[in-house]
Amino acid sequence: MSWKIDPIHFFSIIFMYSTEVSASICYFCQVIRLSDFGVQGADAKNIFYLREIVDADKLVEAIKAKKNGKALVVGGGYIGLELSAALKMNNIDVSMVYPEPWCMPRLFTANLASFYEGYYANKGIKIIKGTVATGFGTNEDMEVMDVKLKDGRVMEADIVVVGVGGRPLTKLFKGQVEEEKGGIKTDGFFKTSVPDVYAVGDVATFPMKLYNEMRRVEHVDHARKSAEQAVKAIFASEQGSSLDEYDYLPYFYSRAFDLSWQFYGDNVGETVFFGDGSPTSPTHKFGSYWIKDGKVVGAFLEGGSPEENKAIAKVARVQPPAQSLDQLATEGLTFACKI
Repeated sequence: MSWKIDPIHFFSIIFMYSTEVSASICYFCQVIRLSDFGVQGADAKNIFYLREIVDADKLVEAIKAKKNGKALVVGGGYIGLELSAALKMNNIDVSMVYPEPWCMPRLFTANLASFYEGYYANKGIKIIKGTVATGFGTNEDMEVMDVKLKDGRVMEADIVVVGVGGRPLTKLFKGQVEEEKGGIKTDGFFKTSVPDVYAVGDVATFPMKLYNEMRRVEHVDHARKSAEQAVKAIFASEQGSSLDEYDYLPYFYSRAFDLSWQFYGDNVGETVFFGDGSPTSPTHKFGSYWIKDGKVVGAFLEGGSPEENKAIAKVARVQPPAQSLDQLATEGLTFACKI
């Protein structure tokens, strides 16, 4: 048997396995495009979506061609924040626009978002919240020239980067594999309901042991680790050996400018902010805990050392009791380091 997985593609994959033939691999995550919503002019040149290496290559070429130009980034999530930083560092005049009240709303609390928005603003990035792009103007070469916003503003732009998410493509397998929570249902080894068919990454809905429920996780860390688990399961099956079920601790991270944050666990329940959250702070070390049913179930840290990041990961895994929210805020990182 021979087979391979392309590690460059970090999004969803599902692959068929057989002892008789090489495994075939398909990729099933589709970027959400503004044209999906009927946005006028969304097919103009120099509107980019970052999903594959070729997308990044095209964006790099555009940055070189539009040196010292203007860029509008649509979306305030991972793509929006990381690409805005990259564009600014390449001497592009950057504006960000997103409809939510703050950036990264699926993870950040208002306190966390306030730091990053302030920090980006201090870097010269213009942040426009509470509105969306409704149309694009073009020049005679059909290159994007400006962006029309729902609030009536028109923003000049030589480059537009859109990061409004992706969706797992499961429709190819409708009626063929069991589905749950928007993904393809698997067990703790990423086996689907069909023998010798495995699903991993964004497309897989799997049993998360830590929380005793089925979940689907969209992140590169899980995509890599779930693929590794499926590979181990295949070889264990061949060799007649046993393998522990997948026991994943949710993990998200990002790096932009001189910032670097990590999050572990579950962002549910009450929150406690700790540290210095001023955008002008020279240390950039702060974080947040999430507390549910009297236990710390999630932890976020900006500017942590490797040892400190390991400490917040342990907190999220162990889920220690929180005696007092005020005490937790006072102890801050010390709480994690003593677990």
